[in-house]
Amino acid sequence: MPRIPPTARKGLLTLHLVTSLGWLGTDLVLLTLGIAVQRGADPAAVYPVTALVGTVLFAPLSVLVWLIGVASALLTPWGLLRYRWVLVKLVLTTVMVGLVLFLLTPNLRHAGALGAALPTRDRADLVIAPAVSTILMIIATVLSTYKPWGRRPAARPTTRASRDRATSTP
Repeated sequence: MPRIPPTARKGLLTLHLVTSLGWLGTDLVLLTLGIAVQRGADPAAVYPVTALVGTVLFAPLSVLVWLIGVASALLTPWGLLRYRWVLVKLVLTTVMVGLVLFLLTPNLRHAGALGAALPTRDRADLVIAPAVSTILMIIATVLSTYKPWGRRPAARPTTRASRDRATSTP
């Protein structure tokens, strides 16, 4: 894999941090708006704002974070599959982006269109989803900070000589 100079690597890391913080901040805004409705705020006023925040900020930021994270992994010594913590972050982020794009964003648009007519059972989803997402983003941040588990084991060689040695008996 090609490596980038330290200055470019720091720029990419800064971009990843800024977009990740934007994603987390937007997630907290969605959580706050969802809780506001649960506590009595007017859904006709809150849900259109929630839909706007979700589609204009949350969904695009989630994709940007994923793209920049993958680019960072591929262009730096960390690699995409070399360390377990990077792999776990990749899986977490990929799942979150999929949920944001295919479940949460359509639900936010639906809530924005219905406003006060949104059924009570659907309102809880607009609190639970951002709460779970926030927890997952905090987990990803902890993984980035502490970098647990070390390197993944290297693949074993599959040459004919190594196979013969493994199957021969003394």
